[in-house]
Amino acid sequence: MATKWLAVYTRPRWEKKVNQLLIEKGLESYCPLNKVKRKWSDRVKVVEEPLFKSYVFVKVSDENRSAVRMTNGAINFVYWDGKPAVIKEREITAIKRFLDEYENVEARPMELKVNQRVRIANGSLMDKEGKVLDIRHKMAKIAIDSLGYILVAYIDRSKLTSPLPK
Repeated sequence: MATKWLAVYTRPRWEKKVNQLLIEKGLESYCPLNKVKRKWSDRVKVVEEPLFKSYVFVKVSDENRSAVRMTNGAINFVYWDGKPAVIKEREITAIKRFLDEYENVEARPMELKVNQRVRIANGSLMDKEGKVLDIRHKMAKIAIDSLGYILVAYIDRSKLTSPLPK
C-alpha cells in the first residue's frame, strides 16, 4: 500500500485535535506548529500555534482515506484537479526543518503582479520562465518566450514560483 502526504481541511481551531485523533488511529499525521511569543499583562510565554490555519497533513494510503474523513473535526481533503492534493515528502521535510530553525514564521500566499517574471514549477511547461500578463482568481495568464514566439498559457497560480536569479 503506497502512502502519500495529503492535506486535510479541518474545522477552525481544530488542527491540533484532528492531528492527535489521526495519530490515535495509527496514521502518520503532521500539524506544523509555529512558536510564537504571546504577551499577557503579567508574563510573556512561547506558545505553539498551527502554521496553516485549518490544515493538517496526513500520510495515508487510498484505502485509509475514509478513516481520515471520518475523524471528528476533519472536514475533507484539499482537492486539486478533482483529486486529493498530494504534498511531496521533501516539502513536508522542508516545513519541519524550517520550523525547527525559526520562530514566528508567517505563511503567506505568493503575491503575483502583472509583468512579474515567474518560473513554472510543474506540468508540461515545468522550469520554463515567463511574464505574468493577467491574473484571474486562481489562474494567471503567462507569456512564455521561446524560439522567437510568445506562447500564452493560463496556468494555475499554485504552479508558479519566483525565478532563480541569473
